[in-house]
Amino acid sequence: MGNQRGDLLLKELNISTFGDLLEHYPLRHINRTQINTIRSLNLSMEYAQVSGVLLSMDIVGSGRAKRLVAMLRDQSGLLELVWFQGIQWVQKALKPGVQYLCFGKVGFFNGKPQMAHPDMEMVIPGKTSVKNYLEPIYPSTEKLKARGITSKLISSWVMLILQKLQHPDFPENLPDVILQKYKLFPRLDAIRCIHFPVNEQQFHQAVRRLKFEELFWAQLRIRLVRITRKKNAKGWVFDKVGEAFNTFYEKHLPFSLTNAQKRVIREIRNDTASGIQMNRLLQGDVGSGKTIVALLCMLIAADNGFQSVMMAPTEVLAQQHFQTLRALLKDMDVEVRLLTGSTPARERKEILAGCAEGTITLLVGTHAVIEDKVQFHNLGFAVVDEQHKFGVAQRARLWGKNTMPPHVLIMTATPIPRTLALTAYGDLDYSVMDELPPGRLEIKTMVRNESARPSVMQFVRSELDAGRQAYFIYPLIEESSKLEYENLMKGYEEVKAFFPEPAYWVSMVHGKQTAAEKETNMQRFVSGDTQIMVGTTVIEVGVNVPNATVMVIESAEKFGLSQLHQLRGRVGRGAEASYCILLTGNKLSNDARERLQIMVQTNDGFKIAEKDLELRGPGEIDGTRQSGLLQFKLANLLEDKRMVEAVSEEVDTILDADPNLALPEHLRVQQFLKIQRGKTAWSKIA
Repeated sequence: MGNQRGDLLLKELNISTFGDLLEHYPLRHINRTQINTIRSLNLSMEYAQVSGVLLSMDIVGSGRAKRLVAMLRDQSGLLELVWFQGIQWVQKALKPGVQYLCFGKVGFFNGKPQMAHPDMEMVIPGKTSVKNYLEPIYPSTEKLKARGITSKLISSWVMLILQKLQHPDFPENLPDVILQKYKLFPRLDAIRCIHFPVNEQQFHQAVRRLKFEELFWAQLRIRLVRITRKKNAKGWVFDKVGEAFNTFYEKHLPFSLTNAQKRVIREIRNDTASGIQMNRLLQGDVGSGKTIVALLCMLIAADNGFQSVMMAPTEVLAQQHFQTLRALLKDMDVEVRLLTGSTPARERKEILAGCAEGTITLLVGTHAVIEDKVQFHNLGFAVVDEQHKFGVAQRARLWGKNTMPPHVLIMTATPIPRTLALTAYGDLDYSVMDELPPGRLEIKTMVRNESARPSVMQFVRSELDAGRQAYFIYPLIEESSKLEYENLMKGYEEVKAFFPEPAYWVSMVHGKQTAAEKETNMQRFVSGDTQIMVGTTVIEVGVNVPNATVMVIESAEKFGLSQLHQLRGRVGRGAEASYCILLTGNKLSNDARERLQIMVQTNDGFKIAEKDLELRGPGEIDGTRQSGLLQFKLANLLEDKRMVEAVSEEVDTILDADPNLALPEHLRVQQFLKIQRGKTAWSKIA
């Protein structure tokens, strides 16, 4: 093909080599392996293929109703063929009296069989046109079709390449042991049969082999990153637990730790004492007590002469962490400071000096803490909260804050399903806190539609009159901040009408406010000056008001599952019974209804995350890594759950026995990795 077509393929489908073209898999296949008689056509057939002689061809109607109508006859009857577009071109191309193989969608008009815009191929005596394979239909784009790059043309290119390929040209890349154990197709056969299978069964076998391969390489690469890091990344040694940790644990810890918290602290202790830099992901459901674990680990760092930093994605959350830590450490001689974009210049100067001199033990902040001006005396431990809100480059700047990188604890309240964790986070050590602190009551969740609004408001009023507080949350409308603002203001006025001043006071937080305004309004709610907080999802993570017992989510059908779960976690933080009311419009899609039912049925973040993965797919889940890792062409982390886990075990078995892939049976794996690193082992297409 010429350069122009080559450029277009690259731009539209990201295809630039033979290998890319072979990995441009068909969307579906159509069966053209048999010929039907016209009499046998019926509505249960979606597509059919018949062979017959073309009889008359007439242009019928005028204007928009103009069409070309032809008749095709075989020994069993007549079939009407119709074209509404390209009439002149079709009329020139087809010749009455000639036999054609005709393929198309079966329809009936006035009880007679009909095909619109069929695929026509002249029958040449002695040359069979009937396919001996299922015909692939490839994904394309309007721009490609306009330039004549149709599914048919792509199919002919793929066939041309496959005819030229032999097994040595397309070497096997999985160990023989795995191929035999799982009865997988050889690699080249799988590629042939995913494009041109003889039957459905052969196609499914090819897909199974290629999915296995896709998952194998994704997991192997990420585990190798982890092995390399553990081999090369030296870490500071925290070899003692001293006064700071013990004093806090024995005298100031406000509650007993759960077994899950104790287990995670042990895992972190082992990591930080090993001399290898720790990179650990800690995932715990909303309210499972991740902050206290982070604090205890930062105190171990302090006992070993190191400073710690805690980085949060928003000022509100950083402020929250700072206040929590300061309150917990108020009776101890540990200096905790807060650094954000809105820290006044004088205070900032003081903080920078304290960090550089080592008088500040714990620094909490937003990404202001990674600015070049922030220099530490001896940074040894970094906590990154809700890490998916930070870019890779931002996190990497933390690593450069000491001569050796600090130990890193990444915390997330977005539970990650196991299949996703194995594939996306396989380079990190992984801790799960699946236990809530004792005394936490389950939040009662209910769905109510618009007509129940008066009774919902009445219920909220009864909670406020009992001295509690409530949230009203409105959805973010991404397309229009103006619309979102109007929506929120309307809601704010409605809430104020139901809860008039001075009997009740209302705070409001939204994206158009300055950081200082947001902060003031949040603080008024936190301190109890206002009983109601009206806002958008800015309050999703980390706001801690134990006295708030009701969360009303407006237009709940517009929220994703994990977002609803995060919002619900803002209540239920005190000793009182708490409620989450999902207010919806009167018309709900099946999808929305299913999401809301899950919220009513369970408070378990892991079950919700599994369901979220099922409903939305991995690419969209907040918290999965923003990388190509999960952009699989064939594998699906949910449908192929068992395969993900089997592959994970195989990869672990290989790397435990042979981390350098040096054994003879792993040679092809090592060679394939080298080819992939250099990547263009295939000639360019254009």
